[in-house]
Amino acid sequence: MILEGKTVVVSGVGPGLGGEVARVAHRDGAKVLIGARNEARLREIAEQLDPSGAQVEACAVDITDAEACAAFIARGEERFGGIDAVVQVAARDALFGGLDTTSSDDWHSAFEVNVVGTMKLVQAAVPAMKKRGGGSVVLIGSQSFRLPPPNKQLAYASSKGALMSAMYHLAAELGPARIRVNTVVPTWMWGPPVQMYVGWQAKERGVSKEEILSEITAGMPLGEIPADEDVAEVVGFLCSDRARMVTAQSIAVDAGEVMG
Repeated sequence: MILEGKTVVVSGVGPGLGGEVARVAHRDGAKVLIGARNEARLREIAEQLDPSGAQVEACAVDITDAEACAAFIARGEERFGGIDAVVQVAARDALFGGLDTTSSDDWHSAFEVNVVGTMKLVQAAVPAMKKRGGGSVVLIGSQSFRLPPPNKQLAYASSKGALMSAMYHLAAELGPARIRVNTVVPTWMWGPPVQMYVGWQAKERGVSKEEILSEITAGMPLGEIPADEDVAEVVGFLCSDRARMVTAQSIAVDAGEVMG
């Protein structure tokens, strides 16, 4: 139970990675505050994770709203007595296009949510973690920032690259307060969004799902798309005291797709 006695805040909780991070944190002993914009779905997930309601609290939040972020963190402090870790999963990712097809609105949306929104949530959480004598911030990156996917995502990938840069600055600034800042960088993640993509591509191209999967995993030495829960396990480690000397690091969960 590597997170026993800790309170972990998870944003962007839904049926994919955010939900898996919340599940791992709860399994490993943490009290968990889960957030997303869809309050009804949040409450369903909280009920599934902890029917007693003793260890999991749901609270709607829009990370682009600084006041909402402050209220979200305050809710965690009030309910569980403090905040030890923040995992920022919420992202605007359904943005596709290259240089000629990415609109100004897409550029603004990608950075407003994925970079500015992330900073608003971290800024709201830092005072609470300082009260605890330190903590952990885990950002979620994307392999697309350095390995362009076949379905072009220039704005999204660029925002994730900017988030990686921000991580180094945050780690330097917050380190003296014993707050660690790291990024987990997934490749394709086998969960609802990728499952739908594989099914759509197979139907669109008239081939089997296995053929699509073979194309995706061709550059992965382990030969398998990491699952949402594989990424969540690394996030859980970074939230724990086992990673107390790990900061300013990006950890790829990519089955060896990018080496080094």
